[in-house]
Amino acid sequence: MRAVPELLEVDLYRRQAEAVVGRTIASVDAPDTWYVKDREPAELVAALTGRTVTGARRRGKLLVLDLDDGTRLGLRFGMTGRLLVDGAAAIERLEYSSGRDVSGWDRFGLRFTDGSDLRLRDPRRLGGVVLDPDEDRLGADALSLTRAELDAALGNSTAPLKARLLDQARIAGIGNLLADEILWRAGLDPDRPAGGLSGPERDALHASIRDVLVDLGARGGSHTGDVRQAAALDGLCPRDGTPLVRRTVGGRTTVSCPAHQR
Repeated sequence: MRAVPELLEVDLYRRQAEAVVGRTIASVDAPDTWYVKDREPAELVAALTGRTVTGARRRGKLLVLDLDDGTRLGLRFGMTGRLLVDGAAAIERLEYSSGRDVSGWDRFGLRFTDGSDLRLRDPRRLGGVVLDPDEDRLGADALSLTRAELDAALGNSTAPLKARLLDQARIAGIGNLLADEILWRAGLDPDRPAGGLSGPERDALHASIRDVLVDLGARGGSHTGDVRQAAALDGLCPRDGTPLVRRTVGGRTTVSCPAHQR
């Protein structure tokens, strides 16, 4: 299984984008009108040209470049977007993308005064760029999520637990692969009502979110979780050997163990 741009992958992009901090934008390439959100490409070009990048940071699955005039450039990668800086990519292949690498799939780019560049390559056009993104619409970042923030995200909701974890306005950064691994390790059924978890179950979920992000980050990405790899290999739960179940929860394909996820 290849990578998917969830929190861990976008954090790789963030680290890669730190190379452009201090560089000044000489020109902007925005050939795809649809890819530029909330305004005309010409507006975006005018706002960015001549500006210097002062920071690169991540909020959930959003990569933000801070500029010297206070402007912020948000980059979203969808399921198939990759970041290239000076021609190099931190991730070579994505799970739901093409195995080919075609420059014609570059949807947005920055050329800097020193001749270097940053590009967003997205075969399926599922990402986008936005000037001054509304970061307040995103929930607490999953990587620094507190127990109180988790309680607030779950609330008394009757929505499926997995759907609540995937709601970026509640918790920012968790995607489909991470959610399956988190719930598998926590021993929680993805279809349970989110607000129905007991205190100890919420403790287990909170610990699992942190453990999965740290563990899979060290392994190399969201696609390295035990449950999804087992589903692709022999279909048996790595914990107890029970056949894994594949179903749709919250509109997303979901893998879980019916024996220990309750």
